[in-house]
Amino acid sequence: QVQLVESGGGLVQAGGSLRLSCAASGRTSMIFAMGWFRQAPGKEREFVAAITWKGGRTYYDDSVKGRFTISRDNANNTMYLQMNSLKPEDTAVYYCAARRDYGGSYYYAAAYQYNHWGQGTQVTVSA
Repeated sequence: QVQLVESGGGLVQAGGSLRLSCAASGRTSMIFAMGWFRQAPGKEREFVAAITWKGGRTYYDDSVKGRFTISRDNANNTMYLQMNSLKPEDTAVYYCAARRDYGGSYYYAAAYQYNHWGQGTQVTVSA
């Protein structure tokens, strides 16, 4: 129904910045809440940030609060994650996710709550 493609990952030094994008295609006319997750080698996938369809409400994991900013452009079916002050512990594969949200005003912070996922983009932060 919905396909998600992440881009913008790469190698950056600690303290640097990256901007991830998640482009949605398919049945994008439906209302979706969206989020970012990440998975480091040997670890479980963890929540990073979430945003409502209307974009007015955002939610962040404490580990990225104040450094990362989630946003979305519904007209262009794209979600973003601006990552500043990157740390080596931010190194992971970053995934975008989406799920239906009929009210348009909710965000979701658990991986099991999402049913559409991208293929991931690697972010590596060197010390």
